Amino acid sequence: MTIFARRARASAGRMHPELSLVSYTLLGHLEESGRCRATDLAAHYALDKSTVSRQVSALERAGLVERRPDPDDLRVQVLHLTAAGRRILAEVTERRRAAFRERLADWSEEDLKRFATYLTRYNAWYGRSQDGS
Repeated sequence: MTIFARRARASAGRMHPELSLVSYTLLGHLEESGRCRATDLAAHYALDKSTVSRQVSALERAGLVERRPDPDDLRVQVLHLTAAGRRILAEVTERRRAAFRERLADWSEEDLKRFATYLTRYNAWYGRSQDGS
């Protein structure tokens, strides 16, 4: 797992020099949710608020994320992907998918099914551990 994590961090930098693995993950979450507060990101990923704040500030400086007032509560700032953020996220996602396709190209259908089953099982455990069951 340590090797997997190291490779993920290293590949994030190769995919886009300005996009760390954490930044990529935060952008992906913003794309899925449509919008959220920085505190929501911190809670979702169990990260320190200061860590998320630094990451979000860097993403803002890069023009990938913008803050807007929450229409339901104008005291709250909500994060949104910019057009540039969506474009870079799509580019990096496609590069990652291409790298996975290349890495798995010579795997048999049965190996791929087993691998998918194990990943699903692994991820399901993580979801259960978060809600206490």
